[in-house]
Amino acid sequence: MSKVKFLQAKWHDLIMLNYEVDPDILKPYLPAATELDLWQGKALVSMVGFMFLDTRVLGVRWPWHINFEEVNLRFYVKHFDGKEWKRGAVFISEIAPKAIIPIIANNLYNEHYKAMPMRDSVTLLDSGHAAYLYEWKLNGRWNKLGATISNEFVPIDPTSPEEFIFEHYWGYNQINKNTTLEYAVEHIPWQVSPVSSSIFDADVAALYGKEFEPFLKQPYSAFFAKGSDVVVRVAQKIRIK
Repeated sequence: MSKVKFLQAKWHDLIMLNYEVDPDILKPYLPAATELDLWQGKALVSMVGFMFLDTRVLGVRWPWHINFEEVNLRFYVKHFDGKEWKRGAVFISEIAPKAIIPIIANNLYNEHYKAMPMRDSVTLLDSGHAAYLYEWKLNGRWNKLGATISNEFVPIDPTSPEEFIFEHYWGYNQINKNTTLEYAVEHIPWQVSPVSSSIFDADVAALYGKEFEPFLKQPYSAFFAKGSDVVVRVAQKIRIK
């Protein structure tokens, strides 16, 4: 893996709403040399909202692109490199508020970014809880992803559902049927907080396709992580014959 740091940032206030889906709807997105990574036999996708803070690309802080929101839909895969299994994530869609982000990420790494107006809010509640909300505007409508959480954070328990969702340290992007981009994501283990309630109100068909509509309704699970500093290493290509 290359030592070049493509991206350095802080990923904070991560909402993860996880949904069980039919594995067949993920097959068109499955990169070469990977297979689905299942949780207790279930294929899961995650709606993720979080903050990009203090962002640097190749060491440079680009004006007006340092602090911003992101919302994405991802699922989980694994790749065997001949020695070990690597657990990773594949992004079906990523939304950010700045147009330059999709231009760079989509062209360099074959990502699936779209630029939309976005906003976020944090509301402190009297009961020792806080409500986090991410919103993005599509076709004149504000879509929402949010969670109400406890203000107490604890380490992730090994072998827990939270560990499965959060501890994927590789990313895989489909280039074509024979080629995949692999990149490493580095961060310390995150602390998590219980989610007491959540909201996902969005135009699923317009955002992700009608095939996802039956599944992105009732979450299988919901998690929140405070986050940390993150480094993304420059990708390498995996080719199969």
